[in-house]
Amino acid sequence: MNDPTDRMVRNIVIIGGGTAGWMAAAALAHRFGGTGTSITLVESAEIGIVGVGEATLPQIRYFNRSLGIDEREMMARTSATIKLGIEFCDWGKAGDRYIHPFGAHGETVGPADFHHYWARQHAQGEAHDFGDYCYPIVAAWNDRFALPDEDPDSPLVAFSYAFQFDASLYGVFLSDFAKKKGAKRVEGKVVSVQRDGETGFVTGITLESGQQITGDLFVDCSGFRGLLIEQALETGYEDWSEYLPCNRAYAVPCAFTDTVGPYTRATARKGGWQWRIPLQHRIGNGHVYCDRYISDQEAVDQLMSTLEGEPLADPKQLFFKTGKRRKLWNRNVVAIGLSGGFLEPLESTSIDLIQSGIVNLLALFPERDCAEADRDEYNRLMDLEFERVRDFLMLHYVATQRDDAALWRDMRNMEWPDSLRYKIDAFRRRGIVPEYTHGLFLPPSWLSVFIGQNIVPKAYDPRVDRMSGEELTANLERIRSSIADAVAGTSLHSDFIKSHGASFDGAAAS
Repeated sequence: MNDPTDRMVRNIVIIGGGTAGWMAAAALAHRFGGTGTSITLVESAEIGIVGVGEATLPQIRYFNRSLGIDEREMMARTSATIKLGIEFCDWGKAGDRYIHPFGAHGETVGPADFHHYWARQHAQGEAHDFGDYCYPIVAAWNDRFALPDEDPDSPLVAFSYAFQFDASLYGVFLSDFAKKKGAKRVEGKVVSVQRDGETGFVTGITLESGQQITGDLFVDCSGFRGLLIEQALETGYEDWSEYLPCNRAYAVPCAFTDTVGPYTRATARKGGWQWRIPLQHRIGNGHVYCDRYISDQEAVDQLMSTLEGEPLADPKQLFFKTGKRRKLWNRNVVAIGLSGGFLEPLESTSIDLIQSGIVNLLALFPERDCAEADRDEYNRLMDLEFERVRDFLMLHYVATQRDDAALWRDMRNMEWPDSLRYKIDAFRRRGIVPEYTHGLFLPPSWLSVFIGQNIVPKAYDPRVDRMSGEELTANLERIRSSIADAVAGTSLHSDFIKSHGASFDGAAAS
């Protein structure tokens, strides 16, 4: 029984497994292992997990590193491939193709940012494709990969990378890690929740078996159900469907027939978009769509007819509503993962939002009373994360010139949030990309989508004109050529993966 004079959180209970639950358990067990604080994760093998979050952002590497996880071991156990960015097909206009990379374009050639020099060349009709000045883009399209170079003068230094992996295997990997650190797993379905009559805090749960589990702090990773955050605490949900209307998806894996490229692909469709995520042992595919623009049958037919290999399972349908809980931390319950909110996986942000929730919880880790100031700050930070990801996802939809389907016409003509309208207008007029103090996507990401979807500044920084035309052309050609030469000397992505324990013959875990 807890000592009433002890203000420390001594019992942490996580509801739900999957990627969110086991990432939380691993991080908490790593932090509190050996301190006398217990971490208990409750999950039921009978309750399935969504399990389609297979593409990540570079931040996952920092999460793994903070836990002391060996990258090579993780890649081998999760059937991982490398991800240098996301290829977007048909988003600006039908036939367009660009990559949002994990790295910047160009290099410093003068006092203005590089894209202003490119914009001057573009205005004169002399510029190469913007992607030609970015190493991870050229490497991705040539199926090449090498670890970033430590030489500051190398084109291989200014980029990062992420992973494409089997999310269920990543959960198993972290489960093993967390249990070695002292976390305890309990099998069972939650049938009731107990709350303190005075504070409204959750004090415990009862399982179908009759077992009762008490706790000081509860982490809700129960998925869309929001077992604690919504069903018990009735926190409420902010519906963002007016901004991001896609509300359904089909997901299905298929066999390989082609090269395993180091990038994820998102192809715009009539009523949404389709993903392609290559792993070592299969390709993950999905069709995200809005049922106002396309029927379920048409959506699944389109997905199955465009697979590049034999399907390895029946398509699985998912239903969701874009948005977030009004509070991701309510009383002594913190919602992480789908229980806290959902933003469609267009930019692979699902796992990163899980990571942000965990990192912010650790930074603001409370005493048993879960002080209101801590909760408010956590909710402020997570609100910013969700809102700025929302705006970045919206940019892909509204920055389109497509007029061939109702979805694209409606998105282009919709009312935009003021925060998004300001960023688009600032870039279109003068090439300015306002930079946030907080937020996942930095200026290089916004630049990639702006220019990739044909939003080019009408004016550039006047300091660019200090450089003569001949000097500008020479500088841009030098950068483009050095990147092309570096990529030509880079090993194949498949060779790198094989050196990290890959198996492309189907022998990897499935």
